[in-house]
Amino acid sequence: MPLKTLIVDDEPIARRVLREELESIDNIEIVGEADDGATALEKISAHQPDLVLLDLQMPAMGGLEVVRRLKHGTRMPVIVIVTAYDKYALQAFEAGAIDYLLKPVGRERLSEAIERARRLTGRGAIERIAQLQEIADPSTGPRTRRIVGKIGEEYFLLSADEIYAFQADGDLVWILTAKRKYLATQTLKVLEHRLASSSFRRIHRNALVNVDHVRKMSALSSQRWLITLSNDQEFIASKRQARSVRQLLNW
Repeated sequence: MPLKTLIVDDEPIARRVLREELESIDNIEIVGEADDGATALEKISAHQPDLVLLDLQMPAMGGLEVVRRLKHGTRMPVIVIVTAYDKYALQAFEAGAIDYLLKPVGRERLSEAIERARRLTGRGAIERIAQLQEIADPSTGPRTRRIVGKIGEEYFLLSADEIYAFQADGDLVWILTAKRKYLATQTLKVLEHRLASSSFRRIHRNALVNVDHVRKMSALSSQRWLITLSNDQEFIASKRQARSVRQLLNW
């Protein structure tokens, strides 16, 4: 079944480029275009698309506001953000987008986003609405918090549970998981604040670890401890910082 798709962008050239790229992908039905947020909402209501390719920066009503208004409806399409700005990735994912594409969008990246959307729509409308609205609704609490990680030009939405640690390296902050290493889109200080009520603890000025993944703690001296995570990543912590971790783990 064709994936019903709506293109939303205030720039005619950007809409034309997306349309031409979409026409080269199988099983895509372009149901319309919109050049502002209000028109996008009207066309979403009228055409009930499966997928909306949505620009962020538009007059009067931007893309994020469109998504926030959609979450109160009975049917929420899959949202893929297409923008020239990389600084809004966190807000976009937390609002409910499943992918974040930077202009100019290459055919390969667009195809990946389409396939991701196709898999999601294949799960059924009821499950899709529940998943997207849970992400988009901040009232559901800290459990729905997600962290955005970046590899190259791709953005990934990570759950806090799968993250082992955050490690600062100069101006960069790396997200460490069991299998991959991502570049964070926020500073270590901001991440620590966002995760203050979770299982993450600052054990060094350059490291924030998930204590649920601590496998071993070894005293190096009276003032320094070696903390080993379950992925064998090691961190040095002061006596005071190690005590905070032990208290959380009831050691």
